[in-house]
Amino acid sequence: MSEWGIGKPVRRREDDRFIRGRGQYTDDINRPNQTHAVFVRSPHAHALIRSIDLEEANAAPGVVAILTGKDVAEDGLAGLICGWTVHSKDGSEMKAGGHPILAAEKVRYVGDHVALVLAETKAQALAAADLVLVDYEPLPAVSLKNSTEPGSAQVHEEAPGNLCFEWELGDKAATEDAFSKAARTVSIDLANNRLVPNAMEPRAAIGDYDAGRDEYTLWTTSQNPHVARLVLSAFVGVAPEHKLRVIAPDVGGGFGSKIFIYPEETACAWASKKIGRPVKWTADRSEAFLADAHGRDHLSHAELALDEDGKFLGLKVKTKANLGAYLSTFSAAVPTYLYGTLLSGQYDIPAIYVEVDGVYTTTSPVDAYRGAGRPEATYIVERIVETAARENGFDPAEMRRMNFVKTFPHQTPVIMNYDIGDFEASLDKALEVADYEGFPDRKEEAAKRGKLRGIGFSTYIEACGIAPSAAVGSLGAGVGLWESAEVQVAPTGKIEVFTGSHSHGQGHETTFAQLVSERTGLPLEDIEIIHGDTGRVQFGMGTYGSRSGAVGMSAIFKAIDKVEAKARKIAAQLMEAAEDDVVLENGAFTVKGTDKSLNWPEVTLAAYTGHGFDTAEIEPGLKESAFYDPLNFTFPAGCHICEVEIDPETGVTEIVNFTAIDDFGTIINPMIVEGQVHGGLVQGIGQALYEHGIYDEESGQLMTGSFMDYCMPRADNFPGFKLGFTPTVCPSNPMGMKGCGEAGAIGSPPAVINAITDALGIKDIPMPATPARVWAAIQNSATPKAA
Repeated sequence: MSEWGIGKPVRRREDDRFIRGRGQYTDDINRPNQTHAVFVRSPHAHALIRSIDLEEANAAPGVVAILTGKDVAEDGLAGLICGWTVHSKDGSEMKAGGHPILAAEKVRYVGDHVALVLAETKAQALAAADLVLVDYEPLPAVSLKNSTEPGSAQVHEEAPGNLCFEWELGDKAATEDAFSKAARTVSIDLANNRLVPNAMEPRAAIGDYDAGRDEYTLWTTSQNPHVARLVLSAFVGVAPEHKLRVIAPDVGGGFGSKIFIYPEETACAWASKKIGRPVKWTADRSEAFLADAHGRDHLSHAELALDEDGKFLGLKVKTKANLGAYLSTFSAAVPTYLYGTLLSGQYDIPAIYVEVDGVYTTTSPVDAYRGAGRPEATYIVERIVETAARENGFDPAEMRRMNFVKTFPHQTPVIMNYDIGDFEASLDKALEVADYEGFPDRKEEAAKRGKLRGIGFSTYIEACGIAPSAAVGSLGAGVGLWESAEVQVAPTGKIEVFTGSHSHGQGHETTFAQLVSERTGLPLEDIEIIHGDTGRVQFGMGTYGSRSGAVGMSAIFKAIDKVEAKARKIAAQLMEAAEDDVVLENGAFTVKGTDKSLNWPEVTLAAYTGHGFDTAEIEPGLKESAFYDPLNFTFPAGCHICEVEIDPETGVTEIVNFTAIDDFGTIINPMIVEGQVHGGLVQGIGQALYEHGIYDEESGQLMTGSFMDYCMPRADNFPGFKLGFTPTVCPSNPMGMKGCGEAGAIGSPPAVINAITDALGIKDIPMPATPARVWAAIQNSATPKAA
């Protein structure tokens, strides 16, 4: 076993260059003779474009060109696409309104792209953009609440009543029958607040057209450069696929917001040929707030049916999901197949029926944000289960235990087949670590200090490692979700791994190398992980849905299998032994039962010199590739317990104890996994307590368009998290991995809100539970103001 291999808490190799400022992000790249791009954006949420006057702007200093939707149309470019098709309950296909690169006739949200100004410097481009005169005819804004009301303005003519789809999943008749037999029912109305991703690095792009080779290169902040190339070539028509190279260098966080293909990078690539010079664009933070895809934004009503003993009989959910002004790349999947399919939670619920209305509004497009549908589902399930326990006099931990799925595999009523798990193990460990038995004493002690103390549970499950191509294809995905890897061994034994998974903070350069080290015995410094470049990596589907381990590393595992098999054949001939007698251990090939041995570099050098083995039987060289299509989703699960203390005089909520016990299957690097959990918890707690993207319903203006208005969580808002793992080995991939990147953001929001409502003795409080909301809830309830 390698000292750098699986299970070792190896420090992240990539952090040295990041900490020292030696990373290379898109904005660090500058091309010779480049121009700078600034987008003219709509100040209106909804308006017709009567005319665009460019005369004064074109005459401004430094201006190279100003391009509009008219230029896009003249060059025959299509609009952006949604890569997932959803059908309504009547069988009709979703109503996909056009998503233009530059709006030509109508703008649909504040920040919509109207014109592209190109100048010698960014300052000159900004100045000229202010001189572009657009004559708008304002139209009424459309919000989530009023989107489907009679008389509301139409965002897209293709979608009457602003309905993109009316989707359903589950057995409606069976669910109604379950409710008819129920001894008790519980209902709740919940809002899942809109979030703005706010990755550390804003989006950026550089388009560079080489006229001599008739080739484009696009540097961009992308989580999946191959998919970006596919969309820009096959659907938008920027360039033939073999003439377009997409490079995603170091990327400073994504959280889903950099999965999608946006107008900005599309326009930069196209414009570079238009003007014959490179085009560079970097967003400022205000642009990121306005134009990055947002997350969540649901309104839901849920009902749970129970028998006399508290066993769950049925669940029905009705959700109205905000899609924003346009269908983003994967937006149709998020409130449907990534949401409705997880409404069974960890529970054995015999009947489930969910309806989702996907609606257009005059707001920024809404798409996947860390967890993507799974947090929304978990919030519904864990809030109504907690409510059911309280309203019917059950201990919330024991009601969950009573209803857990206990045998596997388990087929839910909403598509998913849970392959393995041990939900009671996570619950038991969480109860122990959180000292649940001691909570009453802590609550009493807090009361003596005039504070309100509460405790809340969340036993979540997610489906990730996205996922079998045949399965997702049958559900509307436009592409299969396999992954690729290529392992190239140099004559000296050093290894390059080319992976289609993209790293933007997850630590792939370390964990992927640990797998290779485990298999070959090489030190990490002899292993290079290469990603994010369509010119070097054969193809890949990118990073999202916690798939890099279960899918991306499985492809590497399979490629190493091939490399090892070939190397063993070569070693066997070199040592004049039977192939079955040769084993690779600790970086050396040995013949069982003998002292014959060759180290890894000796065999790899022989592979290229061609000496000592039959090259007619075994081709020289040592490079193998593999494509891995998963057998099933993976199902990480766990139990989060949050304990809060509230000051009734101010409404300030303090998290005094947070326990997260998770089942991620096989863990490659526990240090990195703990870091991923920490980050996810902070984002989930941020949603529960601080973050909220708010649009004015009358004007459609974003009211939280800066860090002055949008509250980001800070380090001093959190205690030290208590983490633990209760792994069950996933049977659907060769390494037994499940995925860890999104779990914290999925499980934590309901745990926090359940703790707050427990402390206040109320049924619900909207997220984010700000001090003002908590204080108002105290004033409007019978909760004691102090001990």
